[in-house]
Amino acid sequence: MSLLNDALRAAEQRQNRPSAPGAYVGERQPPRDGKPLLLIAVAMWALLVTVMAGYWMFAGGSSPQPRVVASELIPNQRIQRMATVVVDQRPELEPVGVLIPVPQPKPEPSAPVAAAPLAPASAVPSPPMAKLRARQEPIAAKIIAVKAAEAPPENVAPAAVKSVPETPAATDRRRARQLERLIAQGNISAAERGLAALAQTQTAPRSRYVVARALLMAGKLEQALGWLPDQITAEHPTLRLLKARALHANNNLAAAVDTLSSNVPPVQDSAEYRVTLATLLQQQGNSAAAARYWAELIAWNDSQAPWWVGLAIALEAQGEQAGAVRAYRQAAALPGLPDSLANYVRQRLKALQAG
Repeated sequence: MSLLNDALRAAEQRQNRPSAPGAYVGERQPPRDGKPLLLIAVAMWALLVTVMAGYWMFAGGSSPQPRVVASELIPNQRIQRMATVVVDQRPELEPVGVLIPVPQPKPEPSAPVAAAPLAPASAVPSPPMAKLRARQEPIAAKIIAVKAAEAPPENVAPAAVKSVPETPAATDRRRARQLERLIAQGNISAAERGLAALAQTQTAPRSRYVVARALLMAGKLEQALGWLPDQITAEHPTLRLLKARALHANNNLAAAVDTLSSNVPPVQDSAEYRVTLATLLQQQGNSAAAARYWAELIAWNDSQAPWWVGLAIALEAQGEQAGAVRAYRQAAALPGLPDSLANYVRQRLKALQAG
């Protein structure tokens, strides 16, 4: 009904559009009292045309029919003339009442453009629901199949994430860092408890070194030596070196020399190990062995002035004054010699040269 009402309003607007003056120059008819009849006839004609157009649109023939506009078929002046002829030829017609009242149209500022014919809602093709479901079902089936392929089977447990176990060396390094933080906070007892827990599962050479060194610096020699048993220090030069220092600090020089003399590492691996061993050998009175270790160190690196001093002392103790003088001179010529040791070198040179 909305399309029919729109068509009626369009016809009425076109029907009452003001016509251009002077368009019709035919014979002028005298005024008659049939003016209401003329308006009724025109309205009925427009209504009939509009109703027929709407019927064709809704009925839907073999091909869609365009909407017929009354003002496009017969101009206003021609409608007026035809209505006049009909009234003249059939004066006996009586006014017929209009079933649908026609409202007075508002004047338009310009001639409206004829709208394109609108197809009724029933004329728009729409696929049946069965066809729509038939199109959607294969797509939905594909989506379900893809999801089922991606999801793991319900009766198969997902593969467990394999975690690589930490090696004992990595665990020892990690625990040693933790113990260093405890010692820096002054909590050596907690560090010892942490080392004891780790020592139940491995030798923990790094953690042992951290705790034993802290105890040695704190003057707790027996406690430090308790973490450095022979069966463990025999496999680790750093632990043997630390144990020898603890034994020497505990006035046990022979045990310290014995600890270092077993399984001496290569000079390039631990120069400090040989320096300590040569110094302890010199203190023990074994100048020949001490000179041998000093010579090995200088052969590997001859730029260290203190090593030349050690060699000079060992040679002088053996009575080799010429060799001792050369070693002292070489030490004095090199940089990096502490003031106290430099004074000692000058005194020995002066004494040996005078003698």
